[in-house]
Amino acid sequence: MTQRIKASCHCGAVELEAILREDLASARRCDCTFCRRRAAPNVSIAEGDLHVVKGEENLTLYSFGTHTAQHFFCKTCGIYTHHKRRSNPREFGLNLGAIDGVNPADYEPMVWVDGINDPPAT
Repeated sequence: MTQRIKASCHCGAVELEAILREDLASARRCDCTFCRRRAAPNVSIAEGDLHVVKGEENLTLYSFGTHTAQHFFCKTCGIYTHHKRRSNPREFGLNLGAIDGVNPADYEPMVWVDGINDPPAT
C-alpha cells in the first residue's frame, strides 16, 4: 500500500511530504539510549521518498556516538520530525505523531525494536 502523506512540526514552520510504502500500523518505537527518552513512534520512509517542503532552514540536527543517525527537530517548537537511521542510513524514521491527521494512540500497542543492541549499518 503506497500513499502520500504530509507531516509537520507543532508550530508549522517545518512541513514534510513523504511516500509511505508500509501501513501506518508498521509504526514502532526504538529502545536505543536516545529514542527511549524521546519515545516517539516512527514509520519507515525510503531515503528518496521524504522531502522537506517548507522550513528546511528551521531544522536543527542532533547526532551522537557514530554520528550515522541524524535526528531533526524544529528550532522553534522543538518537535522531532524525522531521523536518518543508524541501522539503515538509506532510510528515515518519520515521527508518527507529526503526520497530519494521525493520533499515535490509535496504533497502540506498538512494537519496540532493539535499537540498543542494533549494530550500525556496514
